[in-house]
Amino acid sequence: MIPQSGARFPGQGTLRVRDRFPYLMTLGDMITKGRNPMAETTNMAGASKAANDAQEAMKKQIAELRREITKINRTLSDRAEEAQGWYESAAERASRAAGQLRSQAHTVTETVQQNPGTISTAMMLGGVLGVLLGIVIAKSSEPERRWF
Repeated sequence: MIPQSGARFPGQGTLRVRDRFPYLMTLGDMITKGRNPMAETTNMAGASKAANDAQEAMKKQIAELRREITKINRTLSDRAEEAQGWYESAAERASRAAGQLRSQAHTVTETVQQNPGTISTAMMLGGVLGVLLGIVIAKSSEPERRWF
């Protein structure tokens, strides 16, 4: 219960409500201090409307951002599926190529084991031909220079 003006509190003299609750302001105090409570109500209504408008605009922006995020997620999902398909096909091709290389290496190894003399002769002949070819190209491409 709020005490009436001029009420007595235990152990104190006569006090006014304003003395006990200094933050309270009456309508008369507002008018005498040059403030118009009706104008404040109008300003608060305008501020409230502006706040509501801002809140609605923000809700619309949030909804639009959510739609964009959903589109981006769908796009990423589609791209991930494409990449997974590409990866699987590349892995399959690499596996087949590795199998072919393995079988060819096995064939070459068997041939070398069965004919060691023939392979070593062919390697020596190829080396000699390579050196001779290199000498011929070197002589024909540039005239001899002396650096000393």
